[in-house]
Amino acid sequence: MLKKILTWGGLAFLVFFVAYRPDEAGNVVSSLAGGIMDVANGFANFFTNLVTG
Repeated sequence: MLKKILTWGGLAFLVFFVAYRPDEAGNVVSSLAGGIMDVANGFANFFTNLVTG
């Protein structure tokens, strides 16, 4: 029951954030995407060095 309430609350907050603060929401998404790309590049470098090293 608590998980369902938290899920719907998070979704409502997300909709509110995007609707009323679209610039900040875009910045958050951009930062998250950049972080994910950094992690992906780190894994790629690790495996490249593992195979060629």
